[in-house]
Amino acid sequence: MSWNTGREMDELAAACVRGANKRCGQPVLAAALTDRPLEMLTAEEKYEIIRAGKAAGIKTYRFKEGSVLPRVQTALGFLRSVGPESLLDVGSGRGAFLFPFLCAFPGVPVDSVDLLEHRVEFLDDISRGGVHELTARVQDICSWDAEDKSYDVVTLLEVLEHIPDVEQAVRAAVRLARRYVLVTVPSKPDDNPEHIHLLTRERLTGLFEGAGCRRLSFQGLAEHLFMAARIE
Repeated sequence: MSWNTGREMDELAAACVRGANKRCGQPVLAAALTDRPLEMLTAEEKYEIIRAGKAAGIKTYRFKEGSVLPRVQTALGFLRSVGPESLLDVGSGRGAFLFPFLCAFPGVPVDSVDLLEHRVEFLDDISRGGVHELTARVQDICSWDAEDKSYDVVTLLEVLEHIPDVEQAVRAAVRLARRYVLVTVPSKPDDNPEHIHLLTRERLTGLFEGAGCRRLSFQGLAEHLFMAARIE
């Protein structure tokens, strides 16, 4: 599946390095590389920025080109079919979904929330470095008081199995979404101690119907389950 139609991963990597430069002055970059719009940089200039970032210890390997996980491909394919106008990505983590989304849907406003400050700082650097449609914040979806229907689509990808109050997380996501909530979860038990729920199709159905959603669609993937909930 071709997923990258608008932006290359090296543009995100360059943005991350430029954002770190603006935040803390490292790595040192020429003004010509930091002041121009990201999309105006040449391929060689992006490589120069990325090379400086690697030398400074910035984790640019997170922006590798190549295969996208099947569960991420499924989510991106669904999003192409509905044309999201805005997106909330809950628990963006290391960017397994977020980075391909930013490449495939350049310009679509994206808010990312995560509990870990260092991950939010990393994403903030990408925004600061030129990917201005991205906003990252430290936030707990279960207690967030953002306005109802703030986002066209909410994604909960490899997230719900980590959240103690999974029912509250589902209700919050449904409240914040205007059209869809997308979910992926492991489909079988595993040895990850951070996975505190096994969310089967039946369990997800109960949670989302309890939050007021009746139009649910499921797709089985290799060791994962994908679900789209239509907000009515």
